[in-house]
Amino acid sequence: MTNYLVAMEAAWLVRDVNDIDDAIGVAVSEAGKRLNDRDKEYVEVEVGVTTCPACGEPFDSAFIAADTALVGLLLEIDVFNADGEKHASRIAKSEVGGALRDVPLTVIDIAETAEEE
Repeated sequence: MTNYLVAMEAAWLVRDVNDIDDAIGVAVSEAGKRLNDRDKEYVEVEVGVTTCPACGEPFDSAFIAADTALVGLLLEIDVFNADGEKHASRIAKSEVGGALRDVPLTVIDIAETAEEE
């Protein structure tokens, strides 16, 4: 059995906002609250990063149209004693998806971590 760090991307809608920074703050706060309410405080939540197709520079994954923002969140969770990467992915999506119902999740990275002694 192996331990893994699983990173997932979530698409979070924020309504009635005019500013990107406000949208990001609301999205991170709401996601954190929903995870904490379900005893999932061990999930790291931060704004995702998108690469500009023109210049290649990274920027925060957030877009506003009609006072509604789509914010890409990065969620990271440690999965212990998984049988492999696919198993770790299923565990992570189950743990996080249960708390964030109706939020699209995509696993974007799985990294094997060292076992703690």
